[in-house]
Amino acid sequence: MYRILIVEDDDSIAASIATHLSGWGYNTHCATRFSAVLDDFEAWDPHLVLLDITLPFFNGYHWCQEIRKISRIPIIFLSSTSDDMNIVMAMNMGADDFIAKPFELTVLTAKIAALLRRAYDFIGESSDRLVVQGAVLSTKEITLSYQDARLELTKNEYRILQVLMEHPGQVISRDQLMEKLWETDLYIDDNTLTVNVTRLRKRLAEIGLTNFITTKRGLGYLVE
Repeated sequence: MYRILIVEDDDSIAASIATHLSGWGYNTHCATRFSAVLDDFEAWDPHLVLLDITLPFFNGYHWCQEIRKISRIPIIFLSSTSDDMNIVMAMNMGADDFIAKPFELTVLTAKIAALLRRAYDFIGESSDRLVVQGAVLSTKEITLSYQDARLELTKNEYRILQVLMEHPGQVISRDQLMEKLWETDLYIDDNTLTVNVTRLRKRLAEIGLTNFITTKRGLGYLVE
C-alpha cells in the first residue's frame, strides 16, 4: 500500500483528502507539526507528498527543498496561489506537479496514480539501487545495506528482494516470485520459495529489518 504524506494546515481540506485517498487504498498521514515537517517525512517514509505552499513557520517551498536534499520521491504542490510565478517556483524547487485550489478529488487521485506509476513501476530499469524503508538494495553489488549493516545476498535472496522492492506497497504473488526465480539455473517449487523467504526474513531481522517482508495470506508478499 502506497503511503502519502499530506502537508496541509487547513484541517478540513487535509481530512477530506485523507478520507478520499484512503477509500482508494492509499495509506495517508496528515502532518501536524509544521515546524518539523521533515521529521514527519523521515518517520513516515512516504511514497509521495502533497504539499501546501502557505504553511505556518516555513512555507512549502522550504520543505520541498529540504525533502529534495534526501529524496527524489514525487511531490505535488496544492495551493490557492496558482499564478504563473508560483507554479514556476514550485517546479524549480523540485515539485513534480502543481494543483490549484479548489480542485476535484478525482483529478487529484488521477495525478497521484500517474506519478506513482512513473516513479515506482519502472524504477528497476533506470536505477542501480532500490531504496525502501531505509534499506538499500544494490543491483550492481548484489547487497542489501541498512544503517551500518550490509548483507551479501545469494542469487535467490537478491531476486526476491528485487521484485518486492521494485513494487513497494504492491502484493507480489508467489507465482510471480517463482517465475522470477526460475530465471536462475535452480529448480524452484512452492516449498523452495517458502524456505527461501523464511531464510531471507531471518537474515533481514539480524540487521534490524524485522517484518520487512509482509505476508498477505492467499495473495503473496509485499514490502511497504
